Amino acid sequence: MPGSWGAWHLRGGWTSFTFSPLFSTIPSMTMHLLDLSFNTPEENLACDEALLEHREQDLGPEILRFWESQRPFVVLGLSKKVTEETQQNFCETQGIPILRRASGGGTVLQGPGCFNYSLILKIKDEISSKDITQANQFVMAENKKALSPLFKDEILIQGITDLCVGQRKFSGNAQKRKKNYYLFHGTILTHFDLSLIEKTLLLPEIRPEYRENRTHLDFVMNTQLDNKQIKDQFIRHWKAEKEFTDVPTEIIKKLVEDKYSRKEWNYKL
Repeated sequence: MPGSWGAWHLRGGWTSFTFSPLFSTIPSMTMHLLDLSFNTPEENLACDEALLEHREQDLGPEILRFWESQRPFVVLGLSKKVTEETQQNFCETQGIPILRRASGGGTVLQGPGCFNYSLILKIKDEISSKDITQANQFVMAENKKALSPLFKDEILIQGITDLCVGQRKFSGNAQKRKKNYYLFHGTILTHFDLSLIEKTLLLPEIRPEYRENRTHLDFVMNTQLDNKQIKDQFIRHWKAEKEFTDVPTEIIKKLVEDKYSRKEWNYKL
């Protein structure tokens, strides 16, 4: 069975690779499920990082989280610059927060109609999670399989970690790694106000080859899926069979206070 094509951006250009069917087996273990959205963007971002920190400390089972923001906000990738990625004046005059997440990847706009999932996964000795590239291949292949029954057309893995139908992107993904666990999280556009992307985000300087020079509106698409459909597929595929109840509220609170609510972090580059 042939793999799916993807690319990794290295200094000097894009390098292609194949998503191998070798990375197709979900570990036979009980993953914990957390369906939790907070009231503020800062708390939602902090929760993902807090779950990673929590698992790194207690070495417990893997976690699948779902969330969705009820207000728009911009999220920069770890190494992105506000001035190069955002329509800063528009965002600030319209009261749209600009925050920075702890994972890499590009800048995105969050809000109603943008579904989010987060996976806290163990770093194992086998090839599927030994480094960033292999983990990307593994999780993207699994997410493609999880979501494919919901689509009439084939889902393609494009760029670094994009899910597309044809050449239209509906999901972007990123990861952050610790010693024993890694956070892999992403968005799925369902019923999002795509016109707001044009108003809040600049065209990124670094773009995957398949995007070419398309505008945001010509590049992304809504899936028109219901959140329940997505949740059911992810729960079934990732075998998230047990509710997660040990929410690390103190870690979340500290991350909000010390990091996500501070301009020194969000505007640091």
